[in-house]
Amino acid sequence: MNTTNFHRRRSLLATGAALLAAPVGRALAAADIAGGKPISLVVSYPAGGGADAMARLIAPRLSDALGQPVVVDNKPGASGTVAAGQVARATPDGATLLLDASSFAVNPALFDKLPYDTATAFAPLGVLALFPNVLVCTASFEARSVADVLRLARARPGTLAYASSGNGSAQHLAGAMFEAMAQVEMSHIPYRGGGPALNDVISGQVPLFFANVASSLAHIQSGKLRPLAVTSRLRSRVLPAVPSLDETGLKGYEVLEWNPVLAPAGVPPAVRARLAAAIRKAMDDPEVLGRIRALGGEVFGGGEKEAETFLRAQQGLWARIVRERRITRE
Repeated sequence: MNTTNFHRRRSLLATGAALLAAPVGRALAAADIAGGKPISLVVSYPAGGGADAMARLIAPRLSDALGQPVVVDNKPGASGTVAAGQVARATPDGATLLLDASSFAVNPALFDKLPYDTATAFAPLGVLALFPNVLVCTASFEARSVADVLRLARARPGTLAYASSGNGSAQHLAGAMFEAMAQVEMSHIPYRGGGPALNDVISGQVPLFFANVASSLAHIQSGKLRPLAVTSRLRSRVLPAVPSLDETGLKGYEVLEWNPVLAPAGVPPAVRARLAAAIRKAMDDPEVLGRIRALGGEVFGGGEKEAETFLRAQQGLWARIVRERRITRE
């Protein structure tokens, strides 16, 4: 699996700072964006979710860097495709941007038809941060390790269940990749959202869940959930005693949630450079970095080119998993 290791991006950010300083300064001083009018940061998911939290964290910093208002505009629906479609159709002057989630890379494989061409409709500006999930189980569940889970799954093919926040969600895909790499068959139980799924795992209705670290951390600390492994290649700062799935024997396993920022294709190069520089500046803010790390994540650390490469790799990965595991939206 040739996915980007999110811990390595810390060194990229540190070693590249000097090289980026001059281009960032020039970009911020260049191109005016839509005559200075407010910039709409369109978020593909509802207020209160992870994508919305990231948008509200960086919007004031972007506003400071650009010298003009940045307004968060939530446009949820259809796994992010409503917001993406709106931004794809927007005037490419930099005044309308998309802040999406990792579903952006999955949707081309899940939807028969999208209201835009993912490969050509957008100009990636950056990826903000990378967040692992954590494989957790009900506190009373008999498994104490990933090896135990695999033993049970092999003893009861197709019956050991894991919850997710819905078909095609990040949690579902983490489970699908787990099944594929471990060569086991489990039972996927989709819910309408991560909250109901988490509650049913805590209560013992479903034994396993590839949970969001931030939303499950308090339940792990209280003993209501048992963490078995994280889905990043290396261990998480907030769960240092929990091994990665790669460590447990699923070599190369890495599933991360992330938030890209994209402009409509055709945005002038100088405007794109200025926006990308403002994003890098926002992500350098110590408060932003601290908040992301407190949620179990790491700053991505790259610019437009690295984001573009990352997005292409993620789209290829999930197209293969969706095809091989025959995943559908229903």
